[in-house]
Formats: sequence, C-alpha cells, structure tokens
Amino acid sequence: MASRPVHFIWILDCSDSMSIMGKIGELNFAIREAVPEMRKAASENPAASLLVRAITFAQYAAWHVEDPTPVDEFNWKDVGTSGWTSLGEALKLAATALSTPPMPERALRPVLALVSDGQPTDDWRAGLRAIDATPWGKRAVRVAIAIGRDAEKSVLKEFLANPELDPIEAKNSAQLARAIRWASTMAVRASSTPIGGGNAAQSNLLKQPVATQPPASVADDDDEVW
Repeated sequence: MASRPVHFIWILDCSDSMSIMGKIGELNFAIREAVPEMRKAASENPAASLLVRAITFAQYAAWHVEDPTPVDEFNWKDVGTSGWTSLGEALKLAATALSTPPMPERALRPVLALVSDGQPTDDWRAGLRAIDATPWGKRAVRVAIAIGRDAEKSVLKEFLANPELDPIEAKNSAQLARAIRWASTMAVRASSTPIGGGNAAQSNLLKQPVATQPPASVADDDDEVW
C-alpha cells in the first residue's frame, strides 16, 4: 500500500527582533537538532510519508524550503533576519500550498508550525482567513511557539483555532530547543491520528507539552531570559 503524505510547514519569524540576544541562531540550532527526531517520529508510521517545507517572514514572506522534501533527505539551512513581521503574507503563502491541488486529496492532515517573537506588522487576520478558506487549512494540525516576553500570544492563540490549546512559551534557548523538538514530533503524531479520533484526540496529544515537558534544569536557570 502506498504511503500517504504528511506535509509539515515551518512558518518562522525572521524579523529584526529575532537577532536580539541570539534568538535566530538558537532557532536555527533547535530546528537542525530536531530533524533526527522528526525522522524517528515519521518512522513510527510507515503508512505516512513526512514531507518538510519552510516559510520565513520578515520584511516580506518567502519560501525558505519550497519543495516538499522527504524528511530523510531534509537538511536545515540557516535563516537570517531583516525588517518587519509580515505574518499575514506568510499565512497567505502557506494557504497557496494548502489548496487542492497542489495538496493531494489523499494526504494526511498537514502540520503548520508557527514560531514568532513579536507582533505582526501587516494584516495577519487576512492571512489566517486565507488558510481557513482552504479545506486542508481547516483540518491542519497547528502548533505555535512564542519566543520571549514580547511575543503576541493572543495572535498565536487565534492561529491555533482551538480553545483547548495554548502557544508553547520559550523564554530561553533551552526552552526553545525543547519546544521545537516537541513541535517537530508530537504534531507529526497528531497528524497521523485517525480522523475518527476527532479534535479531542488531537487536542490530547497537543496539550501534552504543558504537562510533560521536563522541569527547568539548572542550565535553564543559567540561560539568559528573552
């Protein structure tokens, strides 16, 4: 039996504020280190084929990795920072990938993983409406990571479109590494949850980071707080 694709799309804030206190470097490191965990999570479900892409948003939004890349062939290329926080443009770009076509009808639910440290500077709700207007956008597994104290968590909460879920907060490099690793694996597992399980099954998986993330270590306490 042919495997069904799971499209995983990172949506990454690369605005100027991400250059402060080394946040962009830590984000690059965290994603790069999470790739082996993504491969492991994908291997747990041979009926699914994990394909990874990435969008960056700053002054403009653009595909950083445009072609759906099998996770076994995926290697992270570092991103840099510039300009504002064009989240709405990034969400519209993601929406184009969630239409059918190019998204195949027999795919499993896609994963949208949004990471941001600030407030959008464009019409982000227009972008969110564009995603919600696509059949796959409505069904997507969504995770959001708020980096630092200035992240607009209400925006990320609205992106999640599920009152039972909250953004994962990362206030230093160790917490960001854990959040990225979790988002890279648990969301893939949630995508493979049978539709019959409903939103409750997905929510139970995606609520776990609050309850099951390991407690802050001494190293966490020593890390500079963003």
